[in-house]
Amino acid sequence: MSKTYFLITALSLLLYVGSSRACTNFIVGKKASVDGSVMCTYNADNYGMFGDLSHYPAGKHPKGTMRTIRDWDTNKYLGEIPEAEETYNVIGNINEYQVTIGETTYGGRPEMVDSTGLIDYGSLIYIALQRSKTAREAIKVMTDLVETYGYCSSGETFSICDPNEAWIMEMMGQGAGSKKVVWVALRVPDDAICAHANQSRIGKFDMKDKKNVMYSKDVVKFARKQGWFSGKDEDFSWKLAYAFPDFEGRRFCDARVWSFFNHFKDMSPWLPWALGKDPNAEDMPLWIVPNRKVSVQDLEACMRDHYEGTPLSVADGENIGGGIWEMPYRPTPLTFTIDGKEYFNERPTSTQQTAFTFVSQMRAWLPREIGGVLWFGNDDANMVAYTPVYCGMTRRPECYNTPGADDLTFSDKNAFWVCNWVSNMVYPRYNQLFPSLRVVRDSLERGYFARQAEVEKEAMRLYGQAPEQAVEYLNDYSVEQAQDMLACWKDLAIHLIVKYNDMVVKPEANGKFIRNAEGLGETPERPGYTEKFAREIIRQTGDKYVYPAK
Repeated sequence: MSKTYFLITALSLLLYVGSSRACTNFIVGKKASVDGSVMCTYNADNYGMFGDLSHYPAGKHPKGTMRTIRDWDTNKYLGEIPEAEETYNVIGNINEYQVTIGETTYGGRPEMVDSTGLIDYGSLIYIALQRSKTAREAIKVMTDLVETYGYCSSGETFSICDPNEAWIMEMMGQGAGSKKVVWVALRVPDDAICAHANQSRIGKFDMKDKKNVMYSKDVVKFARKQGWFSGKDEDFSWKLAYAFPDFEGRRFCDARVWSFFNHFKDMSPWLPWALGKDPNAEDMPLWIVPNRKVSVQDLEACMRDHYEGTPLSVADGENIGGGIWEMPYRPTPLTFTIDGKEYFNERPTSTQQTAFTFVSQMRAWLPREIGGVLWFGNDDANMVAYTPVYCGMTRRPECYNTPGADDLTFSDKNAFWVCNWVSNMVYPRYNQLFPSLRVVRDSLERGYFARQAEVEKEAMRLYGQAPEQAVEYLNDYSVEQAQDMLACWKDLAIHLIVKYNDMVVKPEANGKFIRNAEGLGETPERPGYTEKFAREIIRQTGDKYVYPAK
């Protein structure tokens, strides 16, 4: 990126809308995965957001049936559109044909938002899932809808995947009252991995590659009309025209992409881009070919990333911002001002405001009801066990759909609230309590993966008799695993408050607390400060707390 272009475009940043810097998606092509799965992930992050597992049953609808559209973020009524004659079963963000859609919001130019549009980004996702059998069909459904009814959200990046293909699509409106959109969609190569995290990722694209590239007919023309681009069509860059990557877009957003890529390839040449301060830094590629195959477990680990082992790490204990117990999280907002000078915190993939998270596994070689698995969690990815949810599920676990529970109503039957109950005990005393959580989390997940082949073998046997028997069997299995997870998490909550009560650590042996000869609890350990934190206190207070010589 030239310094001249950077300076010119930077002047326009005053016109850009700031996004909440929430949500993260990772995408894996089928030849980049361990088993040939297409995979994608989604951390749904928003402050105060309540998460559950959505469900839209399959249905047949008489001609003339109308569908109500409500904004996914606010629940505000937007209007109605004709319903499709047939809609498919959707559980979470995957449908019965294994089509999966995720998103991250990047905002972009505020003057491009059309508040008169009828379809918001969230509604667009779930309508497309109900009407699509492939990723390409989902792209057509989504773009047809917004080109017909208008799009009322700001700039959005979508992951759109099926068992054979993975796509990344970006979309924006054309301004107030226009009822028009611009968009571009690129197929992720089968041997590649891709990611987006609240910063527009698509730059230049090959308009002649009709097989792997789709775009609105006026995608360049609109930018020319607005005076945002004046070069040749082949030099057009979506993000430079519509969502320039400023400091926050690079440091808070693209840095998460950088860290994901860094798990599978040395990304040190692009570290200056992720750090966000060098205007001449080389931009990151949209996708990379990983140096090893990627598994579901790899993706779960990446969703739990805090930049460990990198210059951006918030998990190494060297930064006092983590407190006494070295928490790899920071309070929000991301920026703060002291004595008139603005500072910032890092924004890793794993964050406390995640409402739900998933890793979607789509497998073309299995019957669709068995091939699609949404590994789902109902809080910060680092603080949950991802439970299996098969794409043909026709009923939800109670813990992921609890009557009466919402963002202001606690329920101990609800996974969101029980998981948050535990995580909010762990956060402030992280390096003390997190090891206990990790033992339970990892044990549950190892069990799910160990049983997967056996469960799917039985599902295949039942499928041979009648597909609906396989669906019911996987219904029962998925519900059982989710409810068992909830029970384990309740036990974990009790264990944590007993073991770590009043900042001490009560000793255990073979999973049981130790009692002395008199039947009382053994004397607890009092770990005190870490050496790093103790030294920081001394640095700040000098001799104030020096114990007098005896």
